[in-house]
Parts: sequence; C-alpha cells; structure tokens
Amino acid sequence: MATQYKIQINQSVIQQDLPELPEELQDDFVRYQQVLAIDPHGTRGIPSHALTGKLARYRSIEIDWLGIAYRLVYRIYESPVPKRVLILSFAEHDDAYERAQDRKR
Repeated sequence: MATQYKIQINQSVIQQDLPELPEELQDDFVRYQQVLAIDPHGTRGIPSHALTGKLARYRSIEIDWLGIAYRLVYRIYESPVPKRVLILSFAEHDDAYERAQDRKR
C-alpha cells in the first residue's frame, strides 16, 4: 500500500482561492487532495513539476482548464512523522505563485 501523506491546507486557500475558482475546479480540489495524499511526487500522472527560485522545495500541479492555466502549489514534508503535504495556493498561474510566496512559512 502506498505511503499516505497527511494533507494540510493553508486557510487562505479555503477562504480566498477556492471561492474564486470555477465550480468545476472547486469540485476537483478533493480529487487533487487525494492524489497528493497518495503520490505527491508523481501526482498519479497529473502534470506537475518542482519549483525553483523563491519557491524552491515546493511543487506545482499543472491544471489547464478551458485554455486557462491554473496551478496548485504545495510542499512535501517527509519528516517529522507523519509525512505531510502543505497546500499553499490554488489559482490562475501567476496568482498561484505570488500567493504561495506570500504564504510560505
């Protein structure tokens, strides 16, 4: 069985990001959490990549919806136990990265 990661969500994702997203992407958010809980590195085949620069050590799921690029930015913590994934932002491409930088610890 795959290692399970605990999912943590920055409160601003719930309060700010999700209400701004199209309803279909709001509905998909649960599926993205499930994927990250099982396979945050490979994301079960959903396009994703490691980030660089000010967001080094963070990753992004690439979501293209109706010709608009969205990103879900997160960080994987392998230790301490339990392993966890912190979701920092979920928004259109540039906004997602700007918000993640503002919210990172």
